[in-house]
Amino acid sequence: MKKLLIVVDVQNDFVDGALGSREAIAIVPAVAKKISEFEGDIFVTYDTHFENYMDTEEGKKLPVPHCVKGTEGWELNDEVRKALAGKDFTSVEKNTFGSVELPLQIQKAVGDEAFSMELIGLCTDICVVSNALILKANFPEAPIAVDAACCAGVTPEKHAAALETMRSCQIDVRVM
Repeated sequence: MKKLLIVVDVQNDFVDGALGSREAIAIVPAVAKKISEFEGDIFVTYDTHFENYMDTEEGKKLPVPHCVKGTEGWELNDEVRKALAGKDFTSVEKNTFGSVELPLQIQKAVGDEAFSMELIGLCTDICVVSNALILKANFPEAPIAVDAACCAGVTPEKHAAALETMRSCQIDVRVM
């Protein structure tokens, strides 16, 4: 069975930048270790906004410019980037919480082969859960897991709530 690792939005603005948190900083070593040790296909999502962010629906509800393409905040965290160095991975830019492109890229990579997926990254309660549910809808028979120790939410409470939501939707939550 083919194994896929989905690394969601471990970008500077979500780690220690505009929307960073202590919890996000704390998971980076575990994320980097998981990437370094992973053998299989890796997909890396990038939250991607532009100069008009404040005019978007998201910008009106979350008026904090972040992950503007071409800025340092949009770039991957250095430890994560170093863990990915030398690895073959597919980058997927997304301009909203969940990516409709990600399932297409995964289908292209796996073809007819059986596969499982594991998600890690930021933020558990926004982009991780959104992508997990999109993937579950697109691949209902594929095993999907999330590594709770490699995710952080906007708050610890929202992290826990998102993990429970994913459990309810038959996504395995690994607590390592």
